[in-house]
Formats: sequence, structure tokens, C-alpha cells
Amino acid sequence: MFIRSARRLPPRTPPRRPGRRAAAAGVLAAGLLVTSAPAATAGVLTAGPPTASTALASAGSTSSGAAPATEAPDIALSAVKDRLSRLQSIATANGGNRAHGTPGYRAALDHLRSELDAAGYTTSVQPFTAGGTTGYNLIADWPGGSPDEVLMAGAHLDSVAGGAGLNDNGSGSAAVLETALAVARTGFQPDKHLRFVWWGAEELGMLGSRHYVGGLSAAERSRISGYLNFDMIGSPNAGYFVYDDDPRIEGVFQDWFAAAGVPTEISTEADGRSDHAPFADAGIPVGGLFTGAGRTKTAAQAQKWGGTAGQAFDPCYHSACDTEANIDDTALDRNSDALAHAVWTLGTGVNEPGRVFENTEDLAIPDGGPAVESPISVTGLTGKAPDELRVGVDIRHSYRGDLVVDLVAPNGGITRLRSADFDSGDDLTTTYTVDASAGPAAGVWKLRVRDAYRQDTGHLAGWWLDF
Repeated sequence: MFIRSARRLPPRTPPRRPGRRAAAAGVLAAGLLVTSAPAATAGVLTAGPPTASTALASAGSTSSGAAPATEAPDIALSAVKDRLSRLQSIATANGGNRAHGTPGYRAALDHLRSELDAAGYTTSVQPFTAGGTTGYNLIADWPGGSPDEVLMAGAHLDSVAGGAGLNDNGSGSAAVLETALAVARTGFQPDKHLRFVWWGAEELGMLGSRHYVGGLSAAERSRISGYLNFDMIGSPNAGYFVYDDDPRIEGVFQDWFAAAGVPTEISTEADGRSDHAPFADAGIPVGGLFTGAGRTKTAAQAQKWGGTAGQAFDPCYHSACDTEANIDDTALDRNSDALAHAVWTLGTGVNEPGRVFENTEDLAIPDGGPAVESPISVTGLTGKAPDELRVGVDIRHSYRGDLVVDLVAPNGGITRLRSADFDSGDDLTTTYTVDASAGPAAGVWKLRVRDAYRQDTGHLAGWWLDF
């Protein structure tokens, strides 16, 4: 987990992602350098961009031919521990770590990729540059599922330079890998398209995941129904923390832990400090699990979970002692099973067709000039608009504090989504929830955007409505 604290991310709205176009181009992220189809030899690099046919080939097929599973299987602790042992061996053989830009990181990536290729995944390696060194994300797509509803689960694969990083974040990487392989073994055929990802350079500031999200078009982002993040899920003095960013995703995790009789708390130490942050900032629903890093376990938490009060959840956080011995087996086992439960649960069911409408036409926003309007024509719906209409906005701008954004309903009603302020950040990519029940659902809706002050430029990349 990235060590510098960041702002707390606000709670996100429930899942809502648009998916009006069946184009499969969004199934693999823009900028992927290398792909291998399930039949390819592990480790062979194929030049050229991925194609929709390789990403979505043989829907519902499995490498084992097993009957599809309807409930998540038990993720065996011994299997996850075997994955951890392999990551330890790779680090030991490569200078003691898997840090960004090192042979250890690339060896770990190649190992995971070979396992996934053999299981029938379509894998891709996405390069990026950080600190003058090339880094890599590993992306694995399971064939089948709706290309308009993509469920992602991921973990960062890199460690700090000072240690092997078995809890941070071999634990998350191993659990995500074993869950992905369980999908293949059981023949799981989810309604949504499943994508598993292992990020590079998280320890330098979530650089791999930021590169991935930054390279997605508005349409590609809109197809991601959720991203699940697993960073440090085997801390030796473990707590059980659940991200509270998206209510539905949080609820799936909370339900699992409640059924297991394990009390949880909302994660705050991980806020803005791991690879879910770029997704959340882009308006994509996120969730995840965490067992604690450098913060101290309180007496109340020790009474609730066991362990040692007055000691850090992970005393070896970002240290050389973060080895195989730095793992709590019970926490790793529970979180691995909760991970699989979430993938099986959230992978089932897709958005009702005909309820989401979008406009992805690019529209320039005059600098300090008049407002511009982008229309969406809503058809096929009757009655009033909902009292929780979700409005997704993707504005690329050099100073978002200048922006005034309004939603104009078909009956002429205007809802102010954003006023100009002193927010010095760039871009406005977020989701709003609006009570639109005073007017009809059908008709022409408009997003009105104005740049209130001069000296900054931008454009509307797209927007959508989810009824």
C-alpha cells in the first residue's frame, strides 16, 4: 500500500454503469501492448493491439470442461499460501524484492501470466513509464460475459525496494490469482465480463492503475460495473476492514463477514492510498478489503478480533521482515473466501437494458465564454423520472474550479450539479444523484456546462443518464 496519506474518498453511488453499445472494443483497455489468447504459449509476446475477438472468444467456455458453479467455491488457504511461497522465491532470487523496474517484478508478472494463460485467460501486459523506468500492469480477461458490464478485481504486484512484500501485497496478489484460477476450474459463467488485474508501481503512488484508468475512454469507463481492490489482506495482527465507497459492493462484503460471524470496521487507513483511488476518482464504483498497515490496534479491536493491542496491524509494514512469516493465516483465508464470494455475487446480473442513455460526442468548452449544451434523447420510458436519477459526467479541464454544470430536464427544470469554486484540481469525472421526479423521464435531457473564468481550457468528453 502506498505510504503517503491522501484525502478520504467520498462515498459513491450504487452501481449504475451505462452500456448501450455492444461494441467489444472496450473490453480491453486502450494502450495494451501485448496479448495472448488462451491457446497461446505462455510468455510468448505477440505484437499489435488486442482485438475484440480474442477478448471475448468462446463465451462460457472453460479450460476444464466442468459444469458452471453457481456459488463461490472455498478458496483453499493452502493454495493461496503456495502462491505466496512462489512470490517469496521470486523475490529471494532477484535481490530480495519485486519493486517497480526490477527483475523481481517482471519475473513475478511472467509467472502469474503463465498460470493464467494455461487456465484459459486472455492476458495482456500494459506498459507505462514511471521514474524513467518502464513498468507493467498484467490484465487477464475471462472469456464470456457481457462486454457492456465488466467486473474487475485487482491487487498491486509490486513491493517496496526494501523487502519481499509478502503481506504488502503478495497477500492480495495471491488471493486474486487463486480466485481467478477458481473461476476457470469451476467453469463459472458470469453474466458480467470478468477482468483480473495486477498493478505495477503502486508503491510509487498508484502509477500503474492511474495509467490504466487515464487511458480509458468515457465509453470504456462506463462499462466497468465495479472494481474490487485487495491490498494487505493477511496482516499478522489483523483487523477486518471493508471499504465503504460503494454501498452495494460494501454490502456484499459485509454480508459475507456477518454470515461468518466476523465483525468488521470501515476502512479509513487505506482511503486514497491504494489502486481503487483512480477508479473512484473516475466515478467507477469501488470496494475492497484490508487488514491494516502501520496504525496501532486498539484494546477494543484486540478484544473483538484477537491479536495484540498497542501494536501495529503489520509491524513489518514496508520493511525487510515482510516475508512469508509475516502472514496471519486466518485473515488470509477469510479474506480470500470473501473475495471469491464478491466475484461470484457481483458477477451475476446485468443492468436492465434500455435504462441507460449516453452521449459520448466531444464538445469544446469556451474559455470564460457562454455555456454549451450536450443533449441526450430518452425514449422508451414512460411516467416520471426517478427520484434517484444518476448522472455521469466526464469533463477534461485544466482547472475544474471554473466549471458550472447544470442538468436540464425535458420539462425545462434545471438542477445545479456543480458551482464554480476554488478547487484547483483538473478534470471532472464523477457521478451525481438527482431527484428528477418532478418531470417526465422521456424527452431531451441536456447537460449544460460553462467555464466561468478565463485562462483555462477543456472539453466535455461525454455524459450519461441511468434511470
